[in-house]
Amino acid sequence: MFGSDMGKALLVLLLTLWAVPSNAAEVLAIGDGDTLSIKEGSQTIKVRLACIDAPETSQSPYGITARQTLKSLLPVGSDVTLRSKATDRYGRTVAEVIRNGTNINQSLVKSGSAFVYWQYIKGCDRQTYAHLETYAQMGGIGVWSVPAGIQRPWDYRQSKQSKQSKQSNSKGKRYRCKDISSWNAAQELLRQRHSCLDGGKVGEACESIRCAGQIAT
Repeated sequence: MFGSDMGKALLVLLLTLWAVPSNAAEVLAIGDGDTLSIKEGSQTIKVRLACIDAPETSQSPYGITARQTLKSLLPVGSDVTLRSKATDRYGRTVAEVIRNGTNINQSLVKSGSAFVYWQYIKGCDRQTYAHLETYAQMGGIGVWSVPAGIQRPWDYRQSKQSKQSKQSNSKGKRYRCKDISSWNAAQELLRQRHSCLDGGKVGEACESIRCAGQIAT
C-alpha cells in the first residue's frame, strides 16, 4: 500500500513538472514598445521582441502608445513563455513572447503599435506577420493612421544618429570665416561655441576678420 501511494505521488510530481514549460517566465518590467525584462528561473533577462519594431518613445505619441499597449498585454507579474530566436549585440534575448496562447509580437502589429521588422523577419511566420500588418494598414490603425504610416523606427534612429554625429563633428571642426557660406551660418556656429569666429569679441561672428582656425573649446 505504501509503495502504491509513493508511486501515485511520484506520478503527480512528474505530471506537474511536465505541465510547466521549460522556458516559462514572469514579466518584471516593460521597457518601451518592444522591450521588457522577465524572470526565468533565477535569472533576470532583457528581451527584445523579435521580428517587429515599435516606434521610439520620442516618436510622440506613437512610442508612448506602443509602450502602454505592451503593458496592457503583459502586466507585471504575468506568466509568459519565450520562443527565442537569437541574442542581439546588446546581450538581449530576441524572442516572440506568448501569453495565454497569444503571440504578443503579432498582437502589437495587428493593433498598429509596431511595424513588421522585415530586415529581421527570419525565424518568424512571415505570412502571418504580413497579413496582420496589412490588416492594420488597411484599417488606418495606430502607426498607420497617417498616409503610408509614420516614419519607420529604424529610419528614425538612423536619422537621429546621423544628426548627432554631425553635431559632434561640428564641435571639433576648424572653421574660418572665408569658408562659411553666409552670415547666418556664422552666427549659428558662434552659438555652438565656435568663439574664434568672433575675433572682435562683439558677440557677432565674422564681422571684420577671418578666423585662423582655432578649435572651439
